Amino acid sequence: MKMFEQVQFDSNPTVLAAWPGMGNVGLIAVDYLRRKLDSKIFAEIDMTPFFIPDSILVKEGIAQLPEIPTSIFYYSKDPDLIIFESNSQVSGREGILIIKTILDIIMQFHIGHIFTFAAFAHPMSHRNNSDVLGTCNTERLLMSLKEKGVVPMPDGYIAGLNGLLLGVAASRNINVACLLGTIPGYAINLSYPKASLQIVKFISEILEFEIDITELEQGVADMDQQFEAIEERIREFVPSVNRGLDQEMSDIEDEKVPHYIMNKIERLFDEARKDRSKAAFLKEELDRWNLFELYENRFLDLFKDK
Repeated sequence: MKMFEQVQFDSNPTVLAAWPGMGNVGLIAVDYLRRKLDSKIFAEIDMTPFFIPDSILVKEGIAQLPEIPTSIFYYSKDPDLIIFESNSQVSGREGILIIKTILDIIMQFHIGHIFTFAAFAHPMSHRNNSDVLGTCNTERLLMSLKEKGVVPMPDGYIAGLNGLLLGVAASRNINVACLLGTIPGYAINLSYPKASLQIVKFISEILEFEIDITELEQGVADMDQQFEAIEERIREFVPSVNRGLDQEMSDIEDEKVPHYIMNKIERLFDEARKDRSKAAFLKEELDRWNLFELYENRFLDLFKDK
């Protein structure tokens, strides 16, 4: 490891980490946070022992080995953060060794929680907002995030180091959560900044700091034009997907509303009972999934005088 600067924090820093993945959601979010928080580099892992090339690059007929990936640590003092970015996934034994190396480094700083970021592919249109799902390696942390509005991720798995870190850290009793932004299934190999934007907004709320999201919002607007063109082509050549793109599988009787959305609606009902001002968020979610008619009586009951 190369150490460029000795860093001291005024409080236990939170760690944000990301590697490339579906939609590049996690890496876009972490890189944006790093830049906007004016974070400074303080350490780098030498990836040479961990990187085993499985292909070569050919340019103008000349073959060469690919560049060694980077794995860099940054720090921010307002708020106290350690931000880790890598531009390549490494699997197998080397991936586990990298995670152990990362944990060895950050544990020197008496860290608080670790957050990683990823994407959750889901039948949806780019016109719809991305949801933020979450998974944690402890029940206590999951309950804490649910109180802040995180919807638990449905049963499944998270590929790559963004997910694997949770399992390895659990063996050291380190609390880690992975926040996942929902993306259209067709966008897994494209950059999808809309999900990254939701993650940036969410983590800034959780950690209680302000960040300018104007640049990321502009990136979302620019990409929306491309995704609209893609969806038009999908509609043209695969007509059977029209309803899924337009309505996001909104027929609950055919189990086309995702389970995590139903859990989110129940949570919003609970919040609206305690605070009627939250009813607007509930109404928005019900309209989004064409469920208001189904829940109309229950919704109106929220406004009856007790």
